[in-house]
Amino acid sequence: MAVFDTPQQAFGILRPVCVQLTKVQTTENVERLQAQLQMVSDSALQELQEYVLFPLRFTLKTPGPKRESLVQSVVQCITSILSTTCVKKQDLLQELFSELCTCLSSPSNLQQPAPLSEELKLTIIQALHVLMHSAYGDIILTLYQSSTLPHLGFAVSLLLALAEKEKAKQIKLAALKCLQVLILQCDCQEHHRLLDTDETRQCGDLFASFLPGISIALSRVITGDIKQGHMVTVSAIRLFYHTVSLVMADEQLIRITKDKEKPSVDQSRLSELVVHRGPDWVKSTADKLSLLIHKIVEFASLHPHWKVRMELVELVHHLMLKCSQSLVESVGHLLKALVGLVNDESNEVQSKCREILRSIAELQTVAENRALADVLSENLHSLATALPRLMNSQDDQGKFSTLSLLLGSLKLLGPKVNIVLNSAAHLQRLSKALMQVLELDVADVKIVEDRCWSPEGSLGEPAVSLQHGLQKGKGQKKYFRFFIDERIFLLIQQVCRVLGYYGNLYLLVDHFLGLYHESIVYRKQAAIVLNELITGAAGLGVDVLHERETALSTEDLKGTITSILEEYTEQANWYLVTSIDTEGISDELTVKRSRAHAIPGGANSSSLISSFSPSSDLSPTIRSMNSNIWQICIQLEGVGCFAYALGKEFRLLLASALYPVLEKAGDSTLLISQTAVETMVDVCHACGYDSVQYLINANSDYLVNGISLNLRRVAHQPHASRVLETMLRHSDASLLPLVEDVIQDVLSTLDQFYDDRVSSFLGVLSTLVAALVQWFVVVKGNKYPQEENLAQPSSTSPPAPQQQGEGSVITPMVQEVEQFFLDYIKQKQIAEGNLPAEEEEEVHPPPPEPEMSNTGAEGETPLPAHAQIAKDVLERCIHLLSDKSLRVRLKVLDVLELCVTVLHLHENHLLPMAHRAWPALVTRLINDDPLAVLRAFKVLCTLAEVCGDFLRQRFSRDVLPKLAGSLVTQAPVSARAGPVYSHTLAFKLQLAVLQGLGSLCEKLDMGESDLNKVADACLIYLSAKQPVKLQEAAQSVFLHLMRVDPDATWLFLNEVCCSLPPEPPHTSLHPVKLGGMGRHRNEFTDNVLCLLGELQRRETAVSQATPQEVPEL
Repeated sequence: MAVFDTPQQAFGILRPVCVQLTKVQTTENVERLQAQLQMVSDSALQELQEYVLFPLRFTLKTPGPKRESLVQSVVQCITSILSTTCVKKQDLLQELFSELCTCLSSPSNLQQPAPLSEELKLTIIQALHVLMHSAYGDIILTLYQSSTLPHLGFAVSLLLALAEKEKAKQIKLAALKCLQVLILQCDCQEHHRLLDTDETRQCGDLFASFLPGISIALSRVITGDIKQGHMVTVSAIRLFYHTVSLVMADEQLIRITKDKEKPSVDQSRLSELVVHRGPDWVKSTADKLSLLIHKIVEFASLHPHWKVRMELVELVHHLMLKCSQSLVESVGHLLKALVGLVNDESNEVQSKCREILRSIAELQTVAENRALADVLSENLHSLATALPRLMNSQDDQGKFSTLSLLLGSLKLLGPKVNIVLNSAAHLQRLSKALMQVLELDVADVKIVEDRCWSPEGSLGEPAVSLQHGLQKGKGQKKYFRFFIDERIFLLIQQVCRVLGYYGNLYLLVDHFLGLYHESIVYRKQAAIVLNELITGAAGLGVDVLHERETALSTEDLKGTITSILEEYTEQANWYLVTSIDTEGISDELTVKRSRAHAIPGGANSSSLISSFSPSSDLSPTIRSMNSNIWQICIQLEGVGCFAYALGKEFRLLLASALYPVLEKAGDSTLLISQTAVETMVDVCHACGYDSVQYLINANSDYLVNGISLNLRRVAHQPHASRVLETMLRHSDASLLPLVEDVIQDVLSTLDQFYDDRVSSFLGVLSTLVAALVQWFVVVKGNKYPQEENLAQPSSTSPPAPQQQGEGSVITPMVQEVEQFFLDYIKQKQIAEGNLPAEEEEEVHPPPPEPEMSNTGAEGETPLPAHAQIAKDVLERCIHLLSDKSLRVRLKVLDVLELCVTVLHLHENHLLPMAHRAWPALVTRLINDDPLAVLRAFKVLCTLAEVCGDFLRQRFSRDVLPKLAGSLVTQAPVSARAGPVYSHTLAFKLQLAVLQGLGSLCEKLDMGESDLNKVADACLIYLSAKQPVKLQEAAQSVFLHLMRVDPDATWLFLNEVCCSLPPEPPHTSLHPVKLGGMGRHRNEFTDNVLCLLGELQRRETAVSQATPQEVPEL
């Protein structure tokens, strides 16, 4: 709170210091005055304003050199006074304005700033800023008269020189802000007097004289070194558009007369400095400003800081709003900046651009202004002409800017875009540019390498896994030759969609279909553009500024889509070579040749046949196959786009469109099959189906009819089985009754063409049986017995001998021991075949019984439909098990395993089939490629799990000796091998046999001699020299043997290593001597002791169990 509130009191304390400062101009006296001013209230200081300013102004006007510290103190004191008071006198305002400007200027050259310190310059500029704000009411307007024009010019030139040439960022910013205040366009928070129309015109007339100098200097500041900081550039842009809009405002210029008013005699000299803003001056100035605006737009639109780009958007908005008529030549540059930033990386800039563009479109600034429309059309013409060259020469950022400009121009023109499209030359240039920039990179070998080897493993999964991605509108990721930035492709999509939305769809589709036919080089790009044109024509995913005049009717859209679909699914464009698989190439060539012969003679047929020349198809390159893959994928994506465009109306086209899509969903090329499944999901969403399953079931009549017809012409239509495969993979059991006849047709066709087409038919049979397993078989536990958790006891009741063996170990009572030996003798007799006649009748007849009574059993209990299909497939597999092709044998083994799983509940039918398949299966197990042996062993494990005792003697006689011998022979190799051995096929075969052998012994309830063979063969794999995985697998074999015969297994292991000799249960019994007693530690010790410990833990667990639990073990 000030101490002195009245002028009288304030004068009493200020008079001595003011007198002293007038006498002696020193920094100390100025500081003393400043200190006294702190104790004076604002109201009292306002009354004494001129008195207090006098000694300070006197100090500045004193002739002779003065120290900078003194001048700075004086100016700071003046600033302090002006910040708390108002200047109410015209003379005082003008004199202070001139004195402060004089302090800044050089004595030798008044138009240039003096070589002062940066602190002093900043202090003087701030004082000018405060002075302009302290002017009271209309007093400020006294500075803007013709008589004060030299003073304004003096200040403007000084401030522009400081803003342009000073290096200090603070001085640049202060000078630019002071200039903004000087043109009465301050944007600070303080309240400013608003100018009326006449006052605004008067200021415009005055500053028209300074516009050339201000605009040129500011353009140099804006395009100066980026190191000056973004705030300087932002302030310069803001000052530029405020100055231009003040002088070139349309609202002012329309009120100015053509002829200049005659000045009075007194003002004739000064009036020569005032510019008359007539039409000629406006035209000349607008042309010169157009060059500067173009320069500013080019620089600021690429500035790295988003605030500079945001200020450029404000410049465009300001000038378009106030000067669209006077600066019509610059509108093209302004709109170029605006549309170029509509896809800016900054969200703030994007949203501001969209808001301004939408306001321009709503106000119809372009549509109703023929001059602006002509400018935009001309810009689009020139851009279309230069587009191919720009797309070839620019980097990604340049392409992005150019395409953003193209997109924005199309949006602003709206329906008037047809002016450009109706020009054949410009449409040709635009389309060729799109063809060039959309060229795909097809050199990646991974596209061809990715295959669908195991379709049955993904049964029913692709549709679910891909739906999430589809909802986001994402297709397959594409890689282009001439750009990497994904934003460029999104821009091209929008360009095509806007063309489809506003343009003549018939003209565009006809033109790009012409390019599609013209060259295979353009085919993929043209398909991309056609897909986006249809999407835009339907109004989907297109961002526009205003609605089109007339929307396209559904019938017209449907007709256009039908013509494109017919072109896409034409045999020459749909069946392309996509792999180097012999059968696949022959299939595609067969289709193409058949289609070539079916076409009548003429130019079309000759060109088609030439395109299928042997040089291009019989030896396809990676590039050509990749190109074909991408073409098919793009066409499949197009089907999805067309479905969304028509919605439920697309159901009328499913009769012809769905079959080809399902055909490609079964393709062996991963990219094609994935894209086809995505297309199926798109069709589901668009047509209102709940899932792919409902889509297939609802249209199964069309599909089944097509499959049946094509199976009769399999030589010319080799892909019919793929459609059935896709239907099975993506549907459920309700489909089976609908396709039973087709399945029989497939089997019949396989019987006729098994030499040529067996591989493709086995694919659909594999999918068929896998579907039957999924639909009708409930598998308990793991699929393969070797994958069971061996550490846990089996949930099923073990055989009687096993119970007795376990009982002998657990309860060593006299009666039980006696019963154990009796049962042991009986089992030994059974194993040796020495049985009484009555038991032989019980044991021997069952194996041949199914074969003898097969017909009767079938007649009595007919098989369910799914089991009958599996049996029919199994019969074909039996014949194909000995095929000369390894690939076919591997597929047959897979199908055979699935068939056994389906028929596991129908032993009367399964066992005869197993009997017939056994010789060929044994050959695969003991005399075939390791891959086939591995696969055949998995089939054997499945058979053992299902058939059980039926295979015991066959396995013991035909397979076990070979397997045991192979394990013994290969053991030294694996013991000497290094870490790379685990990746070899031999290792995988050893591992699979060891993992499955124990389970086989348990399931088949092998006899003692066979168990000894298994134990002898697996013992060597308990060596520490073997790979760890083989040791673990060998341990699993012995764990299974413990379940079959724990006593024999215990004795066998103790013969190898016995750390604790068994103690006799009674003193009358002699100690037992085992072979493993007293042996030194060796390579088997650790694994054997581990197994013995596991056996001991099992015995302990069973002995501690309650009596009620013991029989269940």
